[in-house]
Parts: sequence; C-alpha cells; structure tokens
Amino acid sequence: MQLNSIKPAVGAKHSSRRVGRGIGSGLGKTAGRGHKGQKSRTGGFHKVGFEGGQMPLQRRLPKRGFVSLTRKSVAEVRLSALSKLPGEVIDILALKQAGIVPNSALTARVILSGSIGRALKLQGIAVTKGAKAAIEASGGSVE
Repeated sequence: MQLNSIKPAVGAKHSSRRVGRGIGSGLGKTAGRGHKGQKSRTGGFHKVGFEGGQMPLQRRLPKRGFVSLTRKSVAEVRLSALSKLPGEVIDILALKQAGIVPNSALTARVILSGSIGRALKLQGIAVTKGAKAAIEASGGSVE
C-alpha cells in the first residue's frame, strides 16, 4: 500500500450541496435560509453571546475571585530538588542554570516537599514556613 493510493471508502464522502441553483436542486429560491429575517441576509449574524440588545448573561453575572497576573512568573521548587544542586549558595540564576526553574520565571518559591540533608544558603528566593524550618534545621539559612 502506498500513501498516494489511499482513498476513502465508497460512500464515505458526499459532495457538498449547491444551494440557490434552481428548483430542481431542492435548495433553490431561499437556499435553505427560510423567509426574511436577519439569518436570511448576507452578513446577517451577530457576535457570540449577543441577546438582541438585552444585557447579555456574561455581563449580568458578577465577577468572582481574583486572578493573579504574576502567578505564571513564580516557579515552585521542592526541597528535594534543592538538595541535588551543587554548591552551598543558591539563587534564582543557579536554579535556572540547573533547569529546575524555567527561564521565563522571575522569582521562585521553595515549598516543603521532600527532605534536605545539608546546609544551604538561599538568596533572593521566597520560602514557605515549613521549608524555612527544614532548611534552618539542617544548618542552612534564608536571606
């Protein structure tokens, strides 16, 4: 079998209806659009959610919650990932070079996940309460 010889099964493809081509076609005169009204006319469609001038549903309902604009720029780092890094001083640049944090991240936040077995010194990185306690318990520090 060759790629250029593949064809759909017989009856699987139908030729498209040619509308507005006389009575004999079955879709002559109004071409299946019915009589009069906005939908029968050329360009006669409205935007999604339009309710004929009535206040649309998406504007009637209240806004809820809070969407942080900086959420995508803050990367989460696990304690277990920090323990694998070489060196004692760790900052955002070291995390990016190690591939733990994406290059698009502006800041990082260390979370308590896993364990740490050596003393580390964190600079310019946010830390959760639990992670800070674990780092300081292993002899490290957070700046």
